[in-house]
Formats: sequence, structure tokens, C-alpha cells
Amino acid sequence: MLEIPLWGWPLLFITGIAAGLVDSIAGGGGLITVPVLLSVGLPPGMALGTNKLQSCFGSASAAWHYGRAGLIRFRECALGVGFTVCGAGLGALAVRYISDSALRRVLPFLLLGIGLFVLLKPKIGEADARARLRPNFFYAVFGIGLGAYDGFFGPGVGSFWALAFVLVLGFNLSKATAHTKVMNFTSNFVALAVLAMSSQVMLVPGLVMGVGQMLGARVGAALVVRRGTHLVRPVFVFVVFMVALKLLFSQS
Repeated sequence: MLEIPLWGWPLLFITGIAAGLVDSIAGGGGLITVPVLLSVGLPPGMALGTNKLQSCFGSASAAWHYGRAGLIRFRECALGVGFTVCGAGLGALAVRYISDSALRRVLPFLLLGIGLFVLLKPKIGEADARARLRPNFFYAVFGIGLGAYDGFFGPGVGSFWALAFVLVLGFNLSKATAHTKVMNFTSNFVALAVLAMSSQVMLVPGLVMGVGQMLGARVGAALVVRRGTHLVRPVFVFVVFMVALKLLFSQS
């Protein structure tokens, strides 16, 4: 059993609040939480597993509040949840057999492309648009694909989901963010189950951060509901660029 220093407990709680706030608006909360978990003494594998536990609380809380505000079509999401479970399970199994080195090299540039696209298209996601695919087919393709990616690697998956909802289903950015949280929770939960079976999760630190995540996610979701795409767009672009830069510098 690892001993966390006394100062680490309030830090974990405050970090959970900050990450829940950011994650509920644009994703990328792992940029905040994983370094803090490492700083209080958790080894890398344990930090990743514990991060999945606390992030489940934030994504569930955000999805709940978005749902109450009427931004989520839960009946359609049910199919997406099922496919995402399958994809995340396959991705988690693939970790044992496939190297992620090529993905690490390509991913930052994909994320930078997403950030630039949203930045240079100020009208995208401002209002609902015509869907380019039927929801059933959309959730089958992206549920398995992005679910597998999140189970296998994960950084930036929220950005990929949000852009897919905007470009393919024609959602505005607020609605896309809300539906992304449902899919995030699903793949987080599957990854958590896999990591827990490998004893890579610390329960108490995860729960302390999880309570903070719930509080932060509630505030973030309320801000999105109140201010809409005018809040989501700048935060989304900023987070996407930060995730891309972190991945680039981690390779140097």
C-alpha cells in the first residue's frame, strides 16, 4: 500500500475539481490529473488506472447534468454505448499485442489539425446542421473506432468524438460536448474494469479525486448550458492544442 503525503490529499481533491471543470467543457482533464497523481507518489501504471476511476465520476456527473438540461438523446446513445463498450474492450486487449509508437508520432498532428480546423471555421458547431449519416451507422462506426482508440491509447478522444458529432451528425458544439461525455464515461468504465483486474487502481485517492470531479463537472456543465458554443469553442481549441503540444514534447 503506497503512503500518500498529508499535503497530497487536498491537492488530489482540488485537482479533481479543476479537471472536472475542464473535462466537462472540452475534455483533456487527464493533462491535469495524471501529473498530479505521479507527483504524490503513484507509479505510472497505478496513476493511469486511478485516473480512469476518478474520470468516471466526472464524465458521469457531466453527462447527468447535460441530460437534465435536455442536451442528450439517451435513446440514440444506447446504441453508441454498446458499440463503444465493444471497441474499448478490443482496444484494451490490443495493448498487449500492438505497439503504440506510430500512433504517438501521428496523433499530435491530427489534434493540431482539429484545433486549426475549428479555429479557422468560426461558424462550425454554432447551430445544428444536417446529419450526413444515420445515427445507427454513425454510432457503429465511431463507437467501435473511437472506443478501441480510447481503450488502447486515449489522449484526445474527447476531441475526436466532439468533432465527429459536429461534422457527421450535425450537432452544435454544446450538444456534441454533452454526447461526448456519455461516450467518454463508457470507454473510461471499460478501461477501468480492465485495469482493476490487473490491480492498477488505488481506490481511496481515486474516490477523493472523484468527488472533486463531480463538483467541477457540475459547474462546467452548467456553464456550457448557460453560455453554449461561445464558451465551448475557445476552451475546446485551447485544450486540443495543449494535448497536442504535450504529446509532441513527451516524445522529445
